[in-house]
Amino acid sequence: MRFGLKQWLGAGLAALVLGLTAPVIAADTSSAQEQAARQQAQPGNNSPVWRDVRGGDNPYQTTQVRGVETAVLVQTEGETWRQLRNRVVTVYGGWLLVLMALVIGAFYYWKGPIKLHEQPTGRKLLRFAYWERTVHWGAAISFVLLAITGVIIMFGKHVLLPIIGYTLFSLIAQLSKLVHNFVGPVFAVCTVLMFLTYVKDNLPKAHDLQWLAKGGGLLSGSHVPSGRFNAGEKAWFWMGVTGLGVVVSITGFVLNFPNFEQGRELMQQANVIHAIAALLFVTMSLGHIYMGTVGVEGAYDSMRTGYVDEIWAKEHHEYWYRDAVAGDNKSGGGAANPAAASAMKEGWKQ
Repeated sequence: MRFGLKQWLGAGLAALVLGLTAPVIAADTSSAQEQAARQQAQPGNNSPVWRDVRGGDNPYQTTQVRGVETAVLVQTEGETWRQLRNRVVTVYGGWLLVLMALVIGAFYYWKGPIKLHEQPTGRKLLRFAYWERTVHWGAAISFVLLAITGVIIMFGKHVLLPIIGYTLFSLIAQLSKLVHNFVGPVFAVCTVLMFLTYVKDNLPKAHDLQWLAKGGGLLSGSHVPSGRFNAGEKAWFWMGVTGLGVVVSITGFVLNFPNFEQGRELMQQANVIHAIAALLFVTMSLGHIYMGTVGVEGAYDSMRTGYVDEIWAKEHHEYWYRDAVAGDNKSGGGAANPAAASAMKEGWKQ
């Protein structure tokens, strides 16, 4: 029986395809048999499959779409991220917040609020100008919103979900996510404004070392002079407001705008860094909020009205007080001005 040219070519092509696919088929059959045998001996142990996946072997890379991670069948780093976030960051970060709250509560129970040693005179100094207060409250309000919603996002399913149930928790979680995403950029802008507004008065001075050596007199109750901001406030400004503020802002933008071709691995890394920095930020802020409200008598009024009593300024920021009375504008802030200094010297009440 004679074969034509087409028949010969067809037979040759079939033989070639069979020769190329036979080892693969045999390998797949062998692999399937090995997996079946493993399931009999060790049920649920799929380590060979996941070893191949983690090794980057993907026999299904046939997609025609081109882009970041379009050929990735299983993104194995996702499980590493999940374990790190849920079992390390969430657990230890949660206990860090609880520990800080307990320390503050114990300190308040032991020492109570720091009160003035002398009676207020009624003479006032302008400590924070209108712009300074506006920037501070903008950063403070946006930070509190981010802190509350961030805590709900991170710890809600462990704390709130068992108490309020799935329906109410899903509503709160979705609302928290929306608020967090939209308020984040506002806080980033406020962080820049905070730095530009307050950096001149937060530069290190020689007398800051004395304040640190005596712990600001928090435990002893002794008077430790400082400038417009003491060393503790400066540490909060540089480590918290500036350092951690920049970190959470940058990583927040990476997470908030996933349309600049950043892959999942980068977003997972940004998520972990964001969570750690935010937890440290919130932990430090608890101390700042405590000292600025119930911890120090008169501190809240200084940011609410902008004014402080003469005695308050003298006992908490003596160097700044001296500059203010002398009318030295170089000390920073609206407090030190000739009109206020003249009023102070004459005993006039504002």
